[in-house]
Amino acid sequence: MRYFLILCLAYLPSALVALELTGPLQQGGLVIGRVEAGSRVFLDRQPVKVSEQGVFAIGFGRDAKAAAQLTVEKTNGETVSQKLTIAARDYKIQRVEGIAKKIMSPSAANIKRSREEAAQVRAARAQLIDRMDFAGEFQWPLLGPITGIYGSQRFYNGEPNRPHYGIDVAAPTGTPVSTPAPGVVTLAHQDMFFSGGTIIIDHGYGVSSTMIHLSKVIAKVGDEVAPGDIVAEVGAGGRATGPHLDWRMNWMKQRIDPQLMVPPMPQ
Repeated sequence: MRYFLILCLAYLPSALVALELTGPLQQGGLVIGRVEAGSRVFLDRQPVKVSEQGVFAIGFGRDAKAAAQLTVEKTNGETVSQKLTIAARDYKIQRVEGIAKKIMSPSAANIKRSREEAAQVRAARAQLIDRMDFAGEFQWPLLGPITGIYGSQRFYNGEPNRPHYGIDVAAPTGTPVSTPAPGVVTLAHQDMFFSGGTIIIDHGYGVSSTMIHLSKVIAKVGDEVAPGDIVAEVGAGGRATGPHLDWRMNWMKQRIDPQLMVPPMPQ
């Protein structure tokens, strides 16, 4: 659930500037900020892209530290800072059995393939496209039972692995998948080794959606898409034991929780 928060940052006792932040200040959260037009913004001393209207996004990963420093440099030369308290979360353990041996113990050729594909994903997510879609509403790309959640520690065939960074929605193979928000397609791959059919939709300013394990990718790189547009179909490709959609989101390199962006899944 998204909410509205205003922080007042003091530079001098008589000089206050409002910093508007919308979104959950917690691990996995995406926060939309608004400052005076022309201001520069830094998160833990790293520059943040700000629109001409003073809008920006910041995100906090699964294991984000308890505090972050947000700094605003105003057009008049003043610098104001605010410590942001990031709420910690408890993560579940999820055990997944039945993963194919070739996925669990890939050959040298498949390891090389997966590294090349990972580089394509990183390049797509690294773009800073001037779109403001990230500041609008998000919706579920399809409806169904939630079978996997963000942040859970995964065990595949009994072996500990990296945490799960998406939200899994079970659905039959071929079920249409739409975009969760407007954006432009920056990657469209029919079959990656670990993720099967994979599509990345950029919502602007480092915010992107990745949808994987697809049986068919319909949209193409460069396509502009809007909610209701069918971009792919559910599948079970890559490291999966059954058909489902795995929807992930990023702010730059930070993996954020898609479920925090949408209303509760309808029953």
